[in-house]
This record gives sequence, C-alpha cells and structure tokens, in this order.
Amino acid sequence: MRTYVLSMVVCVLLPRFELAVAAGGREALAAAPLALAPEIGREPLIGETSAAAEAHGVRAGLRLGEALARCPTLRLVTPDPAGVADAWETVVSALEGIGAAVETDRPGMAWFEEQGLRGLHGGSVESVISTTRRALVGGESRTGAGARVGAAPSRFAALAAAHRARARRPEIAPEKPAGLAAYLAPLPVSLLSSRGEVAALPEAFERFGIATLGELAKLSRAALADRFGNPGLLARDLALGRDTPLRPRVPTERLQEILELPEAALGQQLERALGMLIDRVLARPERRGRTVRAVVLSAALVGGGTWRSQLTFREALADPRRMRLALGGRLSELPAPADSLRLRVEAFGPPNGDQRSLLAEPAAIRRARLREAVRQTRAAAGPDAALRILAVDPDSRVPERRLALAPWEP
Repeated sequence: MRTYVLSMVVCVLLPRFELAVAAGGREALAAAPLALAPEIGREPLIGETSAAAEAHGVRAGLRLGEALARCPTLRLVTPDPAGVADAWETVVSALEGIGAAVETDRPGMAWFEEQGLRGLHGGSVESVISTTRRALVGGESRTGAGARVGAAPSRFAALAAAHRARARRPEIAPEKPAGLAAYLAPLPVSLLSSRGEVAALPEAFERFGIATLGELAKLSRAALADRFGNPGLLARDLALGRDTPLRPRVPTERLQEILELPEAALGQQLERALGMLIDRVLARPERRGRTVRAVVLSAALVGGGTWRSQLTFREALADPRRMRLALGGRLSELPAPADSLRLRVEAFGPPNGDQRSLLAEPAAIRRARLREAVRQTRAAAGPDAALRILAVDPDSRVPERRLALAPWEP
C-alpha cells in the first residue's frame, strides 16, 4: 500500500526586519528604544519599533507626537527601503539556493513547501528546517541570523508556529486538522493583522470580546458572514488552520546600474542621469534582447536613508524614450536631494518582437493601447472597471432614466 506524506509549509520569520536593517544590525535593537521615523513627505506615523519601545507602549502606526510623549527617550531611525529590499533579496536568494520555491509579500516573512526538499535534505521536515537555518546564517552578511522558523500544514498556521518559535528552537505544528485547530486556539486574534485581507478585523473582534483564535473558530459561518462578509469567513478558516495554496515567486535574474550624482542634482540633471541609467541597462549583454516588464528606481539621499519606487510597465518594452516618460514622473517624488540613483530590472518580458506596421496610423496605435489598458484594468479591478455612459431617455423627468452605464469597448 502506497503511503502519502502530508506536505508542510515552512515559514521563515525575521521580526523587526526593516528596523534592524535601518539601524545597522539586530545588536542595535537592544541598545535603546528605537522606532522607524516617518518617511519624508508622508503622514507622520512611526514604523516598526524595538522591544524596549514597545515596553513604553509605543507601537507601529502611532503618530510621532504621541510616540515621543509615551517614550521621551525614543530614538528615531531613518528608513532605508532600498537597503531593506536588498537585504531581503539576500535572504530569499539563500532560501532559493536550497531548492525552495518561496512566496513572500513583504520583507521579514517568507513561506515554502518542504515536501519536495525532503529527498535533498535528509528525508524529514526537521532536516529541511535545519538546512534552512544553516542557509540563513551562512554568507558574510548574516542577514538571516536570528530568524524564527515554523512549520505547519498551511501558510497562516506556519506563521503562527514561527511566532512561537525562537532563534534556536524551531516550532512544528500538528499535521491533523483537529490537532492544528487546538494548537491555534489559544493564540491571539492579533495574528490575523499579518494577512492583508483580514488585517482590519482583529480590532473589531477584540471590541466584541473575541480575544483568541479559538473563540473566533467557535462562531458560526453565518454570523461572521452577516457581520464581516467574506473577510470574516476567511478569518474563521485561518483560525481553523485552513488556507489557500502558496503562490511562489518565479526566480529571475536582476540587472542594475548605479550612477553617482553631482552635489544637489536637480531638475534636468536628474532627468539626464535617469536617461543614462536606462541606456546602460538596455545595453547590458545579459538582457539578451528581452523587453523589460518591471523596474525599481531607488536613490541614496544626501541626509541619510534611501528612497525606493517600483514601477510595472503597462506592456513590456525596450524603448528608452517610453521608459524615460514612465519613470520621469517618479523623480518628482524624491523627498530630498540624492547622492546616487540606481535602476534595477525586477522582471523581464519576452524578446522585443513588437513589429508594428510601417504605415501604422497614430489613431490605430492609440486604439490598440487603449484596448490593452482596458484589458489590464478589468483584470485588476473587475469587469465594471471601464464603463461608458449611454443616453437612454434624455427628456425623462427622472434623472435615473436619462443615462445608463454599459461596458466600454474602444
């Protein structure tokens, strides 16, 4: 009789990852109460906080004035989004180096299924976790040192196990559904805040007196659907250990170019620097004639810290003029003068085979681009994302009868 082994999901959790990178290492987190300063030009809300700051009641999302009132000795750390992205890419690459297909939606949290790795790394989930921990602390940067590793049959349960784990003691949740639900039952509902679809629900649950996942799981589906809709049903499934399958990213090679800027470069100097970066990236032999689908434009700021902006083009392209038009507007978002600019290719498209007609009219080209824009908009926001207004009964005294909405087709 053939035996099937249940696949487990491994979660790698690096708490306060963004703060640790910006502060220069995890050792700095224990020195004093720390918090990420608000980004320049945005709402004055602090970011991640250290354990010492949390002991004074300072939490991420507090307004700067309230945080300083609660902890006068709070030290603010300049955000470093570009450094965080680079450091997290090192961690994810280390996991992919052992053969893992990694899903990650934010720095500090990653998941992968371990069943396909058992034959490579010892034949058990424990051996896969041991290999994972060695890969994270290897290398010169040791970016993954201090990671918590948990394993469970689903994504959310693996994250809960990682929260209960310690740097030197991984946590493995029960495999059977009944045992998994009992394992999750005493945990706080605040764990749901790590999931974007249900991040707003923990506060509402706590107001209703629902403090643990076990109390949430005891509620009926009908009651949750009536009060919270689909997010409430998803929260209940997560509390019971059910979750959607992983969506691992596709590993791709990344090209980048860096250009040092003259002091206080502004306006046309920045635009010329951007044009040089685009030309250099497109001239790299590693591109091999492929188009570019997504890029990241980042800068090291004069006063410290970094700035980062990601852009996915409407269609994959290799035209430097169109790339400059798309990226030029992002330069106006720079919060301060920059010391250097960096352009990195995040995703490639197919080889450049956009052979338009020699006599193609501008109107035809515009209609084709409009059709593609409508298709992508509807794919992202639903079939009602692009509508047109039709005059049905212009002379009617009832305003609702005069006009109607219908699908728009270019």
